[in-house]
Amino acid sequence: MSPKTTERGGRTARRERVLTPARIAVLLLAVLALIFICENTRDTKIRLLIPEVTMPLWTALLGMAVIGALCGAYFMRRRR
Repeated sequence: MSPKTTERGGRTARRERVLTPARIAVLLLAVLALIFICENTRDTKIRLLIPEVTMPLWTALLGMAVIGALCGAYFMRRRR
């Protein structure tokens, strides 16, 4: 039996490492994105199709980060 698999109740279970290089890279990018968002606090004009709104830049950046994370999670879930 290999060290990565064990028998439990007739099933083969695989141990997963908690901190893989990919997870560390994603965590580092998330921290850098949050730092970038927190550093940009000025008001800015943003055009949303037709209306033009003035809002803090961090709000727009955070909103885009959340939308990007949701899209990424959706496509990763569909891939499985």
